[in-house]
Amino acid sequence: MDGRSGAGKTTLVERLLARVPDSAVVHTDDVAWHLSFFDWANELRDGVLEPLLQGEAVHYRPPGWVARKRSGAIALPAGRSVVWVEGSGSSRQALSDLIDASIWVQCDNLEARRRLLARDGQEERDLHREWEEQEIPFLLEDRPWERATVIVAGRPALEHDPNTQVVTAQPGPACAEVT
Repeated sequence: MDGRSGAGKTTLVERLLARVPDSAVVHTDDVAWHLSFFDWANELRDGVLEPLLQGEAVHYRPPGWVARKRSGAIALPAGRSVVWVEGSGSSRQALSDLIDASIWVQCDNLEARRRLLARDGQEERDLHREWEEQEIPFLLEDRPWERATVIVAGRPALEHDPNTQVVTAQPGPACAEVT
């Protein structure tokens, strides 16, 4: 589940968790906690994705958790039907060999900024600016939407029921449908 910050990834993954039995989520924000904004692919690969693909349970304490004595771990039992990996950069090229499918959540940049400020407040404005200064170049170079299995509109213009439907478009030429 990839897309710009504020696009609606977390909201969508919460809806999917409620509808897909025995599924779980890993948030890249947890993997990357107190690491570089986008230099955490090896941690996700080694600590979460490879154990899952080998049929193992995950009990992973990322380096930032250890260094700052954050309690707990990223923990997933073996055998989940689906594990959603949610976060900006989660479907990056460097991890594509470990990903079965990806969803890109598309959202207008101004709307994404508005949502972030509404969610986190004005006191986080500098952090958001710093994040965006790294996020946009990273995404423009990696272009995860081009590898997406499906593209979902984070703020669709088409009329739909947001509780039961998402608006999708196939990667490539612009088209949209309600599903």
